[in-house]
Amino acid sequence: MAVDREAFGRLLREHGLKVTHQRLLVLETIASRPEEHLTAEDIYELVKAVSPEIGLATVYRTIQLLNELHLIDRINFDDGFVRYEMGSAPNQKQEHRHHHLICMKCGKVISFRDDLLEELEEKIASTTGFTVVNHEVKLFGCCAACRKKT
Repeated sequence: MAVDREAFGRLLREHGLKVTHQRLLVLETIASRPEEHLTAEDIYELVKAVSPEIGLATVYRTIQLLNELHLIDRINFDDGFVRYEMGSAPNQKQEHRHHHLICMKCGKVISFRDDLLEELEEKIASTTGFTVVNHEVKLFGCCAACRKKT
């Protein structure tokens, strides 16, 4: 996934922030791995390989900023690590996130995009007046490869 550098620059300036090489590098690193769910340390190692002078604290601050700007999403797979992935582009309408299948044996995470909860959301809206704008689904089980082994 390519990062729209102009849109990113505009978004930062709208929030009174500077466009820096480090911020752009962290965002592009996460965007270049759309199917991965990276920890802050993963991101740091990938960024450091390209830009050895970058510090871990800078990466952490940048991740926090990108999350606050809704450019990346923070996810937790209940494995003791906080992970990050690309969010919706700032000019896109808010859509439901994709969801995750998590293998309890090997830890593999499989993303899926089917939104099976639309009917439930509609019922909630009609019966309670509550409008669901997003949800996150994590399904825990055993992946095909681990099932073959047992």
